[in-house]
Amino acid sequence: MSRDREAKPVDGLYNICYVNAFQTQPGEAVTWWKKHHPELLLKNDDGDLVIDADWSEPLLDISTAAKRTALMNIVGPWIDGCAAAHYDAVEPDNLDSYERSEGKLTPQHAAAFARLLADRAHQRHLAIAQKNTADLLPQRARIGFDFAVVEECGRYKECPEFSDAYGDKVFDIEYTKKDFADACRAWGKDLSITLRDRDVRPAGTDGYTYQSC
Repeated sequence: MSRDREAKPVDGLYNICYVNAFQTQPGEAVTWWKKHHPELLLKNDDGDLVIDADWSEPLLDISTAAKRTALMNIVGPWIDGCAAAHYDAVEPDNLDSYERSEGKLTPQHAAAFARLLADRAHQRHLAIAQKNTADLLPQRARIGFDFAVVEECGRYKECPEFSDAYGDKVFDIEYTKKDFADACRAWGKDLSITLRDRDVRPAGTDGYTYQSC
């Protein structure tokens, strides 16, 4: 079970704590970052925020060691909270934010910040997931990732790469019935594959989708 860091884990399951570590959450969270830590929001050459348009999430600025340290003063306690809530692992999302950074961030910046996150998680006796970002698979051991949470590895033909890297410790989420069926047929015996609606609606609400193989 993967849930937002502000939610409670579920008794009897392996619980993964979702932390948006490389971007802000949308809405009120953006206002909070602008008010308290505007210097840690990534800006383009015009001085405007660099935003993940799909989710209305400004990117965090992980471009220097000093900024990564400052961000850990905020994100680190979130990981501590996951441990205090008795989660088993943490899932830091948007590891691939550099792909949306207008050239301001690099894979090296992402790997450096991910190492800090992994160290913090392990200090708190939490496992840590690599979220997507096949480009960083060669660095997984140096970063310290323990398993992978992957979106649409069936759709994007990345399941073999993640399976080679993590064995059966890969949790894949597909968002269409066709991609789910194809992934189950090819990888259902080796990987955990789930079909969900993209908005991750709760059970009992319109649009809720859940299947697994």
